Amino acid sequence: MVQYFDEISPSLGKWIERQHVFWVATAPLSGDGHVNVSPKGGEGMFHIVNPRQVWYEDLTGSGVETVSHLRENGRITVMFNAFEGPPRILRLYGRGTVYEFSTPEFNALVPPESRKPGTRSIILVDVHKVGTSCGYAVPFFDFKAHRNRLLTWAAKKEALDVNAEAHTGFSTLVEGMKRYWATKNLESLDGLTGLTCAPYAEDGFAVNKEAIAYKPDNEKVKNQRAYFNGALVQGGLKIMIGFSLGVAAASFYLRKSH
Repeated sequence: MVQYFDEISPSLGKWIERQHVFWVATAPLSGDGHVNVSPKGGEGMFHIVNPRQVWYEDLTGSGVETVSHLRENGRITVMFNAFEGPPRILRLYGRGTVYEFSTPEFNALVPPESRKPGTRSIILVDVHKVGTSCGYAVPFFDFKAHRNRLLTWAAKKEALDVNAEAHTGFSTLVEGMKRYWATKNLESLDGLTGLTCAPYAEDGFAVNKEAIAYKPDNEKVKNQRAYFNGALVQGGLKIMIGFSLGVAAASFYLRKSH
């Protein structure tokens, strides 16, 4: 039987902390926009601040629907369900706020030493209603383990940024995490704004064991630096040539008019 509450009770909070996966649902205001449902997992990703506020680490993905929808309208539902023990479905209805990597709010909740590789933002949810229902049709599943593939991929991406910044001063010269954000996470399927500052953040990523173990291609780094410097030189020459031609044309016109 469905029940509704104004906040997360202590018993429900303890039950939430034992779950290994949850789902997040958001949607744009447009009637023909894409409704999004995203599965979330990972140890230590979901946090209960108090009975009416929760947050989770938003890991990097190929899409940015949740972030975009929250920027537009703030509506969000977080759902948990029991795969073992007594059946239960729990929904947290609320308003979500996005705090991107490198912002003060992000850094306050996720210090560099505890940030998971690939975390691009935190999603903070102010809960205004809690709903529980039976979940009788949800099957039993035995939890085996968390997948580490996304974290490993993200750590390698961030290692590219760490090494590029150390050797060239520019992380955007390599196919690292910040470039991935800049090419994949700037807008939603419906063209709504996604990430706005994380791709261009001056903050670097914490050095992890994957970054230390990674050996950069020094020749590639050298070529990237040379390309960047060459682009600057070419740009400067073009400006100088254009300016000189402009001065010559102006002088010729003035002489002719006199």
